[in-house]
Amino acid sequence: MKKAVFFTLSLLLLMACTKSSDKSGFRQAAPPIAEKKEHVRTLHGDTVLDNYYWMYDFFGKGPDSTLVIEYLNAENAYVDSVMANTTALQNSLFEEMKGRIKDKDESVPTFRNGYYYYTRTEEGKQYHKYCRKKETLEAPEEILLDVDKMAEGYAYYAVGGVFISDDNKLMAYSVDEVSRRQYTIFIKNLETGEIYKETIPNTQGGAVWAADNKTIFYTSKNPVTLLGEKIKKHVLGTDPAADVTVYEEKDKTNYIGVGKTKDRKYIFVISQSTMSSETFYIESSQPNATFKSFQPRMEDVLYDIIPLEDRFLILTNMDAQNFRVMECPLDKTGVENWKEYIPHRADILIESVDGFKDFIVIEERKEGLIQLRIRHLTDGKEYYIDFGEPTYLAYTSGNPEYNTDVVRYNYTSMTTPYSIYDYNMNTQEKKLMKEQEIVGGYNKEEYKTERLYATAKDGTKVPISIVYKKTTARTAKTPLLLYGYGSYGNSMDATFSSGRLSLLDRGFIYALAHIRGGQEMGRQWYEDGKLQKKINTFTDFIACGEYLIAENYTGKGHLYAEGGSAGGLLMGAVVNMEPELWHGIIADVPFVDVINTMLDEDIPLTTNEFGEWGNPKEEEAYFYMKRYDPYENVEKKNYPNMLVTTGLHDSQVQYFEPAKWVAKLRDMKTDNNVLLLKTNMEFGHGGASGRFDYLHDVALAYTFLLTLEGISK
Repeated sequence: MKKAVFFTLSLLLLMACTKSSDKSGFRQAAPPIAEKKEHVRTLHGDTVLDNYYWMYDFFGKGPDSTLVIEYLNAENAYVDSVMANTTALQNSLFEEMKGRIKDKDESVPTFRNGYYYYTRTEEGKQYHKYCRKKETLEAPEEILLDVDKMAEGYAYYAVGGVFISDDNKLMAYSVDEVSRRQYTIFIKNLETGEIYKETIPNTQGGAVWAADNKTIFYTSKNPVTLLGEKIKKHVLGTDPAADVTVYEEKDKTNYIGVGKTKDRKYIFVISQSTMSSETFYIESSQPNATFKSFQPRMEDVLYDIIPLEDRFLILTNMDAQNFRVMECPLDKTGVENWKEYIPHRADILIESVDGFKDFIVIEERKEGLIQLRIRHLTDGKEYYIDFGEPTYLAYTSGNPEYNTDVVRYNYTSMTTPYSIYDYNMNTQEKKLMKEQEIVGGYNKEEYKTERLYATAKDGTKVPISIVYKKTTARTAKTPLLLYGYGSYGNSMDATFSSGRLSLLDRGFIYALAHIRGGQEMGRQWYEDGKLQKKINTFTDFIACGEYLIAENYTGKGHLYAEGGSAGGLLMGAVVNMEPELWHGIIADVPFVDVINTMLDEDIPLTTNEFGEWGNPKEEEAYFYMKRYDPYENVEKKNYPNMLVTTGLHDSQVQYFEPAKWVAKLRDMKTDNNVLLLKTNMEFGHGGASGRFDYLHDVALAYTFLLTLEGISK
């Protein structure tokens, strides 16, 4: 304990030297220096010294816990000191971005099982009210949850979901009060307003009602690894501690979950790893039945099930890299009964299929862009919805009703605010239900969006989506922020951001790199950016940055990069590989200590990630990871200006990864550039829970960039 106190006092003394400002607008200060404690890892004949391994000791579980917290607090104090001259700009940006958000707002109502459901916000309030109206929008409003009242007294409060019984009389809802994605399920009687005493802790957040309106299925988490391990069944009026396990996943590389089909006929338990899946099911009317496998898991085969009235459709990559759609009878679900319904196409990825009574909507991706394809089930006629912009995002959303001819979809682009349409699949008529209102006015004609292609190291063409104000000149001195992710097959689509206008209006160009590891250009795009091909993700991003300089969108000294989580890994890799390319880096909740994390199966979510990164206990995987692991590859050399963020309660990327990384960078780097670590001591991976509070973090990031550009207003 004395050691920790001495450490804290030393840091505070070091940080007291904050008297002068440098020409960039940052205040000069002596940074906190983390203590070194020797830790040696030897694996596959390779010995690595890790001086900051002690930071893994967290949340009061060992002798260094106090030291860790004191170090994080000292880094936060250092951020405040260095950024002290920018407080006015941060506050101005926060108010500016907050001012664009409609204070009193309401979602487009969604009709489900006799009720219209919607959320609304009130002036000055951080959270939503969950509401419904019976049969017609003119009916009296029923407030299901008033989250503003519920969240009073909490630093963090998030509702994970609202789940209504088939008879519309009961509601299950889940709450996370810590930001570790560990949800407690509550049950409310919607007729009396009573919240039942029985609560179900440590769940994944979802709740599925059986047709008897008294049985709930949910996913129970391992409290240490935070993995969903068991699907349990709860019957109202019984003790949750006695809930029966109806499915237990033995393979730690699989994620599991439970859901109910749109026609409310089936309850599915889904188990999925990176490259294989299996679904178990029962009829919702038979909650005590034993879940049976739709088709036992097959190596390297993923499948999703879409029930129709007379058959099942199966979306699968079996012998079809970009997926195809199969069909089978309702009573014969094994793979031997599957017949092809929509064939595989080499140039089009099928991302999802949404089933209705008379239609299916197929979400496809071609050349990086989403297409919505409508097929009539009776006559087989089909057509596409046209969107008419060079780069955009469209997706179906809010379609819980099975027996309808209207599909709802969302549409946005880098210049088009989020818009919600209802589309009649019979008449092919669309109706704009709502467009995101930008308070204070917004004229999309003042901005320009483009689709560009950089050439990667191996000759691959990598798409870039870009947006800027038409009055912004393209020169070597124009600041440009390049964003990237590139993991898990998650496609980063071109979308609108009202907050981003604060950068664009100050002369920044914003670009989004659609690098490999995502799935923008098809399944192969993902396959070429994971496991033993992961380095493609990083070299693609570097190629995008170099291309934007070569094409005079920006120049060295004005190119910035940002990524979060696995995109933070991207940031860590590219600053090691090409540190001179970037003037500044923002790494949000970055996954940067890859090998150490993947070696520790007690760290949340580790085992589920083996299919993405590999298992370093295997020699080949270990040495490939070591080639790009950001923490392992920090060297004595110059690094760009960097802002690194994390959350103490982060369940996805534990706080100690960025903390260790920054400590090692601070020890090794040979430059005088700014290096900041901002830890949110109350939140986790997703930041603040309120609808405005997160803007403080955005304001800090934007201020960091603007200050580097000498922009103070």
